[in-house]
Amino acid sequence: MLRIVALKGLDYEIDPITAFFGNEEFERLSPLRRIPVLIDGDLVLSDSSVICGWLDEGYPGDALFPADPKDRARARWFEEYADTRLGDVFIWGLFYQQFVHPIIWGAPGDKARIEKTLAEDLPREMDYLEGQLPESGFLFGDEIGVADIAIASFFRNGAYVGWEPDPERWPRVAGFVARALAEECFARFLPFEQAQIATDPKGRRAALLAAGAPLTADTLGTREARPGIMRL
Repeated sequence: MLRIVALKGLDYEIDPITAFFGNEEFERLSPLRRIPVLIDGDLVLSDSSVICGWLDEGYPGDALFPADPKDRARARWFEEYADTRLGDVFIWGLFYQQFVHPIIWGAPGDKARIEKTLAEDLPREMDYLEGQLPESGFLFGDEIGVADIAIASFFRNGAYVGWEPDPERWPRVAGFVARALAEECFARFLPFEQAQIATDPKGRRAALLAAGAPLTADTLGTREARPGIMRL
């Protein structure tokens, strides 16, 4: 979500709550105990699609969605597809199982699900994207937008557990991801990503401060993990 905020040129502060590490106030703001959560004055939003819509409509600057109504509809579809299907495959099928689960819960992830993700789910979605993504530029022209960011973001989770698209099997996907990650709205946050990935949840706030991230004065995070109500 920071990539969208950066694209709009907005100031921000981060409360780097790792999923499952939110207190009771966090649950009041995000009833499903999920991230991201946007607090904008007296407005609180806890769904990425809704947040994108608000940032596009509520603030001037670069448009996050294309102007043509048909293209806007397609952009919303790609954002939803990424949020649901790519999120399920990359986060819950791979990153959570291989990286998050062992760190937070102290036990291995679901090996069978990892194997299915690698053998079936990821190839299926890469085949779909190979037929949708452009050979050059982005989905709706030369400028990156919400749909592009939504899709490319999940490939960061894949990369952190050693998975990247095969450029020979999926050249359009590999090229698209490389172009997106080279954009300023991705590249500027790479030090923050690396700071978080290099430590456990209890040390991430200090690591982000050391990396220069603009953090909130107070946090809604806790030191002990608590399962969410949507998924374990």
